[in-house]
Amino acid sequence: MQPRSTRPAGSGPGRIRGLVSRSGPVSSYGTAAGTGALAVLLLVGICGSPAYTRWAADTLTSPDSAGGYYLRLLAWPAWLVDADGQAGGLFAANLRAVLLVVLAVALLYLLPAAQVARVPGSISQFFSGWAAYVLAGGLAAVLAALLGPDPSMLGALQEASAGAGYGFLTGWIIGTASLGGRA
Repeated sequence: MQPRSTRPAGSGPGRIRGLVSRSGPVSSYGTAAGTGALAVLLLVGICGSPAYTRWAADTLTSPDSAGGYYLRLLAWPAWLVDADGQAGGLFAANLRAVLLVVLAVALLYLLPAAQVARVPGSISQFFSGWAAYVLAGGLAAVLAALLGPDPSMLGALQEASAGAGYGFLTGWIIGTASLGGRA
């Protein structure tokens, strides 16, 4: 009589290797959340920079045209290198941009995990990335308004509208970056 194994069926080195490494066409790409997080950093880092916000406000971007409006909208999470006497200092001036990046990255990792894992490589990655950015934009705006130098409920509601609108109109960029990665 041979001794019985105490391991449950389906476990063992092959099973663990299958959970840790992937094979197939998506094995060479990063995770959907990781590529989305990189896109968030680039979008906020480039379009929120003082150079871009100055360019969008001063040059050929007419607020009366759709293209000009969109280029100005991209500068919404503006961050500063110098507070220039702003109330609350440099931290308050950059709070919205910092919160947007932190919340967007956290939501990109939290929201799509269970949903996208069931349907890898599908359009659900796109919508999960987009939705995470809309939610992050609204939450970052509310928190920045409430934690900023002049907190008010009216200001928080107005900022939430602006932040969610920004996330809705620019979140497709994050959703597109999330496509093709593994869950």
